Amino acid sequence: MITVRDPGALRQTTEPWRRAGERIAFVPTMGALHEGHLSLVRQARERAARVVASIFVNPTQFNQASDLERYPRTPERDAELLEREGCDLLFLPTADHLYPPGDATWVVPEGAAEGLEGEHRPGHFRGVATVVLKLFNLVRPDVAVLGEKDAQQLAVIRQMVRDLFVPVEIVAGATVREEDGLALSSRNVRLAPEERRASLVLSRALRVGAEAAAAAGAGGDAEAVRAAMGRALKAEPRARIDYAEVVDGRTFQPVETLTADVILPLAVRIGETRLIDNVRVALE
Repeated sequence: MITVRDPGALRQTTEPWRRAGERIAFVPTMGALHEGHLSLVRQARERAARVVASIFVNPTQFNQASDLERYPRTPERDAELLEREGCDLLFLPTADHLYPPGDATWVVPEGAAEGLEGEHRPGHFRGVATVVLKLFNLVRPDVAVLGEKDAQQLAVIRQMVRDLFVPVEIVAGATVREEDGLALSSRNVRLAPEERRASLVLSRALRVGAEAAAAAGAGGDAEAVRAAMGRALKAEPRARIDYAEVVDGRTFQPVETLTADVILPLAVRIGETRLIDNVRVALE
């Protein structure tokens, strides 16, 4: 596996692949890799001759400096894991590489970026959309593989690619969970043992919400589903709810009446750790 930091070196490495007609798949990450990330790399390998992964803890998508400072960083271990999975190139830029002096252009998404994470983390999706577009322009992949656990982020990137005519296919990778149901996340390492047990309330609430939505069916009352998830979350004293929503699967906007394709996204704080999760429900 080749590791490069400089955008120029990235282009020098990928351009011969492109000239040879080799399809390139890209997996953007912020590092601290776990099985969820590695499953995306495997999907990328199935779809292309060459796989590029990036590790960049993007400062512009963090709302609190303390959260940025505490974000786990394990670049050496991450590189070993990526090489083991057959990644061809690791792009490991610095902040100066992606935000050079004088940098002053931003992608400011609306639509799918409004509400939920967009409301609780002002400016977050501006940072996400801007850095992802920069990475797409540098790597120039044929396909990018992104995780469904960050469902709103996935919707925002799909929207950006569509609206700005970015020539990349977006493939969604399913959320990978622990045996007890907790979605894998780089932030899980922050959970103390008792917080780790309390965090299972997220998957329980999603199960309750999915069952309520299935019972109601398309055209049913979305508020009843929100209420069911809320009751499940409030049963855990350590849980502090940011939101428990029902949104349209395409627009990511809240609905009052259940559509045929809905997503139930949650954001919950357990101690000092903020966790997100979601489930998609197809209704008849």
